[in-house]
Amino acid sequence: MAEWTERAELLFKKEGLEKLRNSNVLVVGMGGVGSFAAEFIARAGVGKMTIVDGDTVDITNVNRQLPALHSTVGQPKVTIVGDRLMDINPELQLTRIQEFLSPERAFELVTPEFDYVLDCIDSITPKLNLILAAKRKRVRVISNMGAGGKMLASKVVVKDISKTDVCPLAKVIRKRLKKEGISSGVKAVFSVEKPDESSLKMTDGTNFKKSFFGTNSWMPALFGLHAAETVIKQLLKD
Repeated sequence: MAEWTERAELLFKKEGLEKLRNSNVLVVGMGGVGSFAAEFIARAGVGKMTIVDGDTVDITNVNRQLPALHSTVGQPKVTIVGDRLMDINPELQLTRIQEFLSPERAFELVTPEFDYVLDCIDSITPKLNLILAAKRKRVRVISNMGAGGKMLASKVVVKDISKTDVCPLAKVIRKRLKKEGISSGVKAVFSVEKPDESSLKMTDGTNFKKSFFGTNSWMPALFGLHAAETVIKQLLKD
């Protein structure tokens, strides 16, 4: 094993690291949640990853997103995150896809070659289609719900989508999935803290996004951490 994985090997053991090295993970969304999730997964030693995001860094991303710096404003998130992941693990087999996920592309992109799909999208329609694609193709998926409008790290949990509560985004996704005949079997990261409604702002609806809550520096990263932990622990069990 590579020298940089020494501490991980002590914890995961040689067999565990080998499992991670042979795993293939898809992370869609390189914002506050997905950028941190991708980094945690890369640092754990996963050998093959595909990252997807069509966005560029905006100045308003700086308060919470890993690729967002004043020096990177205007640059594609998949470029910045991808370069960082390769600097962490030069042997990583990385595929970068710079595009916003349309419903059709979700079904093209998700294949049984992936051991796990991480949904880190914050818009309802692409999020729903990514989950549906994973479920229809029998690929394990974990979906991140709303991190906006929240302040309490202790309230973040991981449960089946059928067990989600309080989170408005989870409620919408749960109902939409039920209409598609899916009522369980999707892991969800969510917070049982009620969102601060006074922090809600409406948008023009670009890229399937109609509104967003205010966010802080730690909650999106914490969601990404929980998602990455869930995935890594399952890959080690496989």
